Amino acid sequence: MRKSDMQKGKGKIEETVGKATGDRRREAKGKADHAEGTAREAAEKVQKVAEKAREAMRRRTA
Repeated sequence: MRKSDMQKGKGKIEETVGKATGDRRREAKGKADHAEGTAREAAEKVQKVAEKAREAMRRRTA
């Protein structure tokens, strides 16, 4: 399991618990964790695409 997926899940749980208990601070922290996980996921995708592009370039020059 990727770090981004874990962070998004943790954030969603924390957000839900915050809503259920009326704890706005916990809800906000959960939203922030979820957003951070989403951003990390995007970065992982960019890294994967860049890696594929590097491999393609290596095959072309070899």
